[in-house]
Amino acid sequence: MNFSENSKVWIYQSNRELAAAEVDQISKILIDFTTGWTAHNNQLKATAEIRYNRFIILIVDETQAGASGCSIDKSVNLMKALEQEFNINLFDRFNIAYRDGDTIKSVGRIEFEDLIKQNKVDTETIVFNNLVPILKNLATQWEVPFKNSWHQQVFGGLVTA
Repeated sequence: MNFSENSKVWIYQSNRELAAAEVDQISKILIDFTTGWTAHNNQLKATAEIRYNRFIILIVDETQAGASGCSIDKSVNLMKALEQEFNINLFDRFNIAYRDGDTIKSVGRIEFEDLIKQNKVDTETIVFNNLVPILKNLATQWEVPFKNSWHQQVFGGLVTA
């Protein structure tokens, strides 16, 4: 299925890496959800994927039908149910994911600040911008160097040259 580059994207980041069995289970739940996802009785052209065993990405191509408040509420309720079932947190916006070599790690805000102060995170560290709004940005603005992300605005004063 092809999706418009302007398709709406929602990224939910788990506070921990999901086990392979969890990814399989969640993937099946997401397929069931997206194939039946509607807005005002209109079928949404939607898909979902899990990347790096940590990020749940929902995509809706609004050229067919737009996501409404009610349909978005349905997706949020699904994520809350996944949190309960799999004992994960998907809504902590200061659970910050970054690359440490080939490994993706996530830490809380205070620990992230400490990593910056210890020079373990710097302006070139790849961080995940889970605020990307559309599909075309997912490829170019999701995994970016710290210096090119919102992280720079929030934590930039802690980075030493």
